[in-house]
Amino acid sequence: MPNHTDKVIIVTGAAGSIGFATAEILAAQGAKLMLVDISAKVEERAAELRAKGATVEAVKADCAREAEVKGYVDATVARFGRIDGFFNNAGVEGLIAPTSDYPIEEFDRILSVNLRGVFLGLHFVLKQMVAQGSGAVVNTASIGSERGLAGGGPYNAAKHGVVGLTRTAAADHGKQGIRVNCVEPGVIRTPLLDEVMVQMFDGDLQKGLDKLGWVSVMNRVAQPAEVGHVVSFLLSDEASFVTGAAWPVDGGALCTIKHE
Repeated sequence: MPNHTDKVIIVTGAAGSIGFATAEILAAQGAKLMLVDISAKVEERAAELRAKGATVEAVKADCAREAEVKGYVDATVARFGRIDGFFNNAGVEGLIAPTSDYPIEEFDRILSVNLRGVFLGLHFVLKQMVAQGSGAVVNTASIGSERGLAGGGPYNAAKHGVVGLTRTAAADHGKQGIRVNCVEPGVIRTPLLDEVMVQMFDGDLQKGLDKLGWVSVMNRVAQPAEVGHVVSFLLSDEASFVTGAAWPVDGGALCTIKHE
């Protein structure tokens, strides 16, 4: 198990399923956390972890707004004095529509959060890590970073861009003791996914999960913590020679073309 004792780690999108599952893992491994989310629910999430004895602060912030990103970074340094790890995870899925019909304003919104927001997080957190001479970052990309997903043009474009930002930031700052990687989650079970499956499959949640699980060679969807454990490893000293990498957490969805 990775040891994050007394490491200061920021988690964005921390009120969501993957963000909070990862925060729970990091807290259990001894990290001091700054949870960030646009939702006020982030305060409740922080309270849940404090009740378990973790050292946790929370900031409500829009990760697509420069001043608010700088604000949560400054707040972390003011409270803890440094930033050892950063899970740059905040994102939105957006509308599903063909490219020819996709609303331009929605395209701009998705790119603002999912790509510009990731860049802003890197920009301000890396400044602090450069000053320290150390740090580890994990960005959230997607299996959509490697494949086209019909109807998800801006989401796909942004997630392809996250991989590019990850590799470039790793190349820029490796000599300064900073590692930058990304995870590429596949189909992850969340309350939102369950709701969509119930609607799509006439109330038969299991049928929907089985259908989506077929994408994986393991024939199932993943739990958020299965992403969180990979993030924890990549942020840990055990991954000390891993940087510039994109790690699929997809049950093998990208490894083959299924034909059964």
